[in-house]
Amino acid sequence: MPRSWWNWLSWWDLAWVAFVALNLTAMQVMDTWQTVPFLVIWVSLTVIYGWRMWPLQPTIVTVAVVTIASAAIIGIQVIDGLQDSDYLVLVPLVAAMFLVMVWNGQRRLAALEERLAALEEVQRVSRENVRLLEQQRLFLLDASHELGTPITVALGHAELIEQAVDGGLIADDARVVVGELARLRTLAARLLLLASADDPGFLDVRPVNLDTLVLEALERWGYTPRRWRLGEVAEDAILGDRDRLGVAMDALVENAVAHTETDDLIELSVRLEDGQAVLAVADSGCGIADEDLARIFARFSRAKPYRSRDVGGFGLGLPTAAAIAGAHHGSVGVRSAVGQGSTFELRIPATDAHAAGRNQS
Repeated sequence: MPRSWWNWLSWWDLAWVAFVALNLTAMQVMDTWQTVPFLVIWVSLTVIYGWRMWPLQPTIVTVAVVTIASAAIIGIQVIDGLQDSDYLVLVPLVAAMFLVMVWNGQRRLAALEERLAALEEVQRVSRENVRLLEQQRLFLLDASHELGTPITVALGHAELIEQAVDGGLIADDARVVVGELARLRTLAARLLLLASADDPGFLDVRPVNLDTLVLEALERWGYTPRRWRLGEVAEDAILGDRDRLGVAMDALVENAVAHTETDDLIELSVRLEDGQAVLAVADSGCGIADEDLARIFARFSRAKPYRSRDVGGFGLGLPTAAAIAGAHHGSVGVRSAVGQGSTFELRIPATDAHAAGRNQS
């Protein structure tokens, strides 16, 4: 027997061999009922093969040995006149049925192995993608840190030049440089925020007054030439990160400014609804097409038309708001129609809002 066969051979197989030998002996010595041990051999072979699923080569060899041995015994009995010749036909028929079963079993085993191999490949690709995403996250963290300092230094010098020059071409150029450097600083800050959104220390959770969030956002953006309006303002408090939520509000307001013109209305509001604090930014701008709604929260995606490049323009504002909402176990949603404006809502769980307000006071 080849050495490789011993790798799968077990005591059960050896016990079955002894059992077959015992039944072959019974076929020789029994004057009647010789069919019983013959069928018992094939039934036991079917059972042990279904249980052990032998490799194909030893299975064929085993079938051949059992077929030849049982055929030889039956053939001798036919020659001696102890059995009818029709009995001999059972041997190849039973062997053929068993081989058909083996073929089906091997075919299904091969299909299963193919599926398992495909699943392993999918898992390998998934692990590789996770590794690449982690590398990308670390790269964004490092790049954002490294970009922050030189951008801040360059912005400071450009602002000094802008202040030192009274009008003229140099002043205009300095204002352009200041504007572009400010946009780059915003980009670096948002890349850093998105890359660190999954870190355990991303949020500094404290009681936060909802009305303060809205009023401060309106104060920061009120200088922009739009028609501003303050809607419903709930004077409750929630547990959250005030700075992060402020960044999220800025991202929503920035998006509204980018999709509106001077005479368009932008309304900021906050309310409590179904155990959530809903910070909303509604505008009467150009609205968002249906085909853009499904992708505007993806990074570097921008809806069209995009009316202002002076504010935002990197496609990171809404993903930033979504990341901050997700870190608070909340969400960001939008309702919009082309030509009728948009309403973005930042929903944050507010189960402990009243308790948080009492603790803060």
